[in-house]
Order: sequence, then C-alpha cells, then structure tokens
Amino acid sequence: MNLSYWELKSYLSNIDYTIVGSGIVGLNCALHLRQRFPKAKILILERGFLPQGASTKNAGFACFGSLSEILDDLKSHSEEEVVNLIQKRRSGLDLLRQTLSDASIGYKQYGGYELFAQNDEGRYEYCMSQMGKVNALLKPHFKADVFEVKENSFQYKNIQSQLSFTPFEGQIDTGKMMRSLTNLVLSKGIQILNSVVVEHFEELNKEIHIKTNYFDFKTKRMLICTNGFASKLIDVEVKPARAQVLITKPIKNLHIKGTFHLEEGYYYFRNVDDRILLGGGRNLDFKTEETTEMAQTELIQNKLNSLLQSTILPHTPFEIDHSWSGIMGVGSTKKPIVKQLSTNVFCGVRMGGMGIAIGSHVGRELADLVN
Repeated sequence: MNLSYWELKSYLSNIDYTIVGSGIVGLNCALHLRQRFPKAKILILERGFLPQGASTKNAGFACFGSLSEILDDLKSHSEEEVVNLIQKRRSGLDLLRQTLSDASIGYKQYGGYELFAQNDEGRYEYCMSQMGKVNALLKPHFKADVFEVKENSFQYKNIQSQLSFTPFEGQIDTGKMMRSLTNLVLSKGIQILNSVVVEHFEELNKEIHIKTNYFDFKTKRMLICTNGFASKLIDVEVKPARAQVLITKPIKNLHIKGTFHLEEGYYYFRNVDDRILLGGGRNLDFKTEETTEMAQTELIQNKLNSLLQSTILPHTPFEIDHSWSGIMGVGSTKKPIVKQLSTNVFCGVRMGGMGIAIGSHVGRELADLVN
C-alpha cells in the first residue's frame, strides 16, 4: 500500500502493543492494557470490516453451562476444573456488565432452561437424577441451588414434560454490547484498523515484525486474540467450529421468554425483538463445520427449520427472516489458552463457545501477562 508519511507516523510508528482481533477478548485486553499503561500506544488489527469470528455473530447467551453440559464436562474434567471454569465464566459476565452497564448491553436475566427430547429419556433421567449433585457442587459459589425443575409451560412439543431451569442465566443484545465496547476502547485513545489481515510475523531484535495484507510494521509486543482463526497464525491446539444461526420474522403475541438449550447445548434458542433466534447443529456434521468459512449448509438449516416446526413453535406460523454463521474456537478441553508464546508474543484463545461469558476475563488475564 502507498502510505503517506502522516499515515506511517500517526498509525504505524512506535507501537507498544499490537492486538490481533477486535472481538470481546481483544477489546477487553486493550482496555486493561490502557489501565496498566496509560501512555502506551495500543493498536488493534481486525481482519474483517466488523469482528470476523463470533463476537458480533453469537446468540447473545449470558450463560455458564446447562445441566447436561456441566455433567458432560465432569466426565472429562475434575470437579475442581469444572468449578473453576464456571467461576471464570461468571466473573467474566460480571466484568462485562460492570465495564459497560446492563442497559448498554441489553442485559435481561430471564433465566435459562434445558429441554430434553422425548426420545432421549436416558439423558433426561440421568440429568434429573444428578441435579442434586451439581447443586451441591456449585452451591458454595452461588449461595443457592443453581438448578431446579420446571414444567413445560411454553407448549413445546416432542420433549420431556419437565425442564431444567436456572435463574442465574441471562441474555444480551450482542450488537449493543459490541458497539458499546468498541466505543469505549476508541474513547481511550486506542486505534482499531479494520480489514487488515496479519499474514506473518517474526520476532527480531526485541521487536515483532508484522506483515499484513496492506503494510508491514514493527511492534514491541503482540497479543493474539483471534480464537477460531488462531491456528492460521500460531501453533496452538484450537480448532475452528462454525455455528449456524437463523432468526424468524416478528411473531405476534410471542410467549417465549428466556434462553433455552437442547441436546447438551448443541442447539440453543431465545426470544429477541418478538422473534425466535435459533442456532446450532454442528453435531450433525462435525468435520464440515470445522471450518473458518462463513456459510450455511442445507443439512443444518433444514434441521433448524424442523426444530422450529416440530418443537419450538408447533402451533405458531412463522417465517425465517435471516440466517448467518460465526466461527468459534474449540479444543480437547474447555479451558481457554492464555499464555506467553515467546519473549514478546502472547495469546488468549479457545473460548469453547463461551466468549460472552469468559471473553472479558480472558482479555484481562492476557493483559496481565505482559510488561
């Protein structure tokens, strides 16, 4: 790119900290760096014209894990690991709300429900039988029972008559949240350059030489917050996981209010602006959905439509208004990767589909690693 003297001087010279990725993690990392280093020059590079991964494309669940998800995690993680992960998600949500205010993110605590399919009686009985155990595990941290049993008052079909419910789960307006977070970052004198793809970087003479699709420059520290896209830049155990989502047109007298999980969280839906937002289905074809391509597939879109017709809105006419996809970062464990990769390179990635809950905490934790 043919850059002017002014552009080079004002935007790309004497950079102290370069953050790659302007999602929840990257923006929170920048805010915390600004608190620690008031005079530092901080630059954020974003590959998309909006955050490209999941931060502006998610379903807006302010959650920490459904009953079946927690029980599934307990099969592959110790009780201590599971509790620590849930605490991080809660503290991340608290930090997000404190940083921006409930009004600016559209936070509503309607509670969260888990549905169990009628033909999945084994999982239903197991989860209900283990509810007391999970409550006992989490009660010291929540100071109350986290889960309770609710009847199916929503007229859902083809599910078990009872639902798992937690009053601690909420929902946000993802667009409001990201605009508020971005505006706050900009107000702190932090630069964001969009549509800039980091293609390569090299650590030389105590500096990082970064090559992008438009220009090359140097920075003292580099912090990678690209989650599902991380493996394009660094050797780290993170796989992309595409999440497909759709939303209906407005529905008159919509009686559904809350966040809802189905099949261990592989399907999820909620009310928003008199509409139903529904996402998930990557468990139908894990390999195809292990991609960074923003697209929808007929297999999953048909399944989401079928769920609306057969289970969620069986007595209500509806039309699909829009569909999209986002890219999450997952791995063999739910624990995020927050670490120093070399003298001046750091990363905070692998949100495991819980970026809203844990992203603020990971961003702060990442900023605390550097000097």
